[in-house]
Amino acid sequence: MPRLFGTDGVRGLANGEVITADFALRLAQAAARVLRDPEGTEGRRPVAVVGRDPRASGEFLSAAVVAGLASSGIDVLDAGVVPTPAVAFLTGEVHADFGVMLSASHNAMPDNGIKFFAAGGHKLPDAVEDAIEAVLGEVPERPTGVDVGRVTLMEDAGTRYVRHLLDAVEPRLEGLTIVIDAAHGAASEVSPEVFRLAGAEVHVIGARPDGLNINDGCGSTHLEVLQAAVVEHGADLGIAHDGDADRCLAVDADGTVVDGDQIMAILALSLKDHGTLVDDTLVATVMSNLGLMQAMEAAGITVVQAGVGDRYVLEEMRRGGYSLGGEQSGHVILLEHATTGDGVLTGLMLAARVAETGRSIADLAGAMTRMPQVLINVKDVDKHRVDGDEGVRAAVTQVETSLASAGRVLLRKSGTEAVVRVMVEADTHERALASAERLSVVVRERLAL
Repeated sequence: MPRLFGTDGVRGLANGEVITADFALRLAQAAARVLRDPEGTEGRRPVAVVGRDPRASGEFLSAAVVAGLASSGIDVLDAGVVPTPAVAFLTGEVHADFGVMLSASHNAMPDNGIKFFAAGGHKLPDAVEDAIEAVLGEVPERPTGVDVGRVTLMEDAGTRYVRHLLDAVEPRLEGLTIVIDAAHGAASEVSPEVFRLAGAEVHVIGARPDGLNINDGCGSTHLEVLQAAVVEHGADLGIAHDGDADRCLAVDADGTVVDGDQIMAILALSLKDHGTLVDDTLVATVMSNLGLMQAMEAAGITVVQAGVGDRYVLEEMRRGGYSLGGEQSGHVILLEHATTGDGVLTGLMLAARVAETGRSIADLAGAMTRMPQVLINVKDVDKHRVDGDEGVRAAVTQVETSLASAGRVLLRKSGTEAVVRVMVEADTHERALASAERLSVVVRERLAL
């Protein structure tokens, strides 16, 4: 039976086969059993912070989660519509036992998901998720009378989060013109507000959520609208979030995309200049561009590679005590200020670097040169055989030998689908494409279902 939890909680079609109101209630009850502090804290009942993004299904799913928690004896602080990193921050801020976020992140509106944060605001390790899954089918605890949980609306959730973000910004952003694309998502209010309070002139797109338009032709997965808006307003840069605002991608004044690898390069150099890049080390994933590795090596910065998924980046960061890590997709973790990827915080730090140096974001992004990278998803294959198939291994070795030091190959199993991702980097796009297509044919032929 496949594992219930993916790389970022449980996700799927809302009100479909899995993500139903009944499932949300039962999952919350299971989480309550595993995540509550058995010793109690200062004699109080366990507390959980619950937030959601604005997609329509979040209304009934969050109600089900709240019901599941309160019926299990958990006091609930309902933060309403807030970004995922806000739930992580608030969980630590109020010393809650755990946090719950209802969101499918960058997915289209029909999907939704449920993710948990442990005490302190950290994502759960695999073992804890497995423990929740193990008790999912058991009869839940049902306290009665004074032992049932109470539900309180956390009216100052957004204000607390904005204040936390502003505390991290130095210098101020006066003189900068910034376009924010909030993806009609969870950051539609807080992101424009915090950039304005930090001193920037802000133009806003994608910030009118109606429950149905989240990620719809906007945000970090659809940068075309932001690119046009930045040029139209003559802005210094544009910031794009996804639906739950744990990502940030950027656009320079000419409308050119600045991806997560380039953002990490900019921030790594900034932290190094300020002496706050712990051990002069950046944590990235195996999917990060070879150009990032080369740029960091030239700057005297070590790159530690983690598995794909910001939770695995965070695990590596905590293991080594590092201060910066992230993914090419725009999940960036600044561990001095946050316990998870925070797209608003990342955008603020990026803008602050522009303000501090007086350099354009295009100039700053030029610290690294992106190697041409091609990614092909080979579908309907037995992904579990990819590492052991001799024919696939031989094909990979042949391509690696032909590329030598001018590129690299990565084959990766999808965490949720019968898909093998074939990624090739090379000195030219044509060479990367030809190599990726050649490997994809081998994978399709050798691993066909």
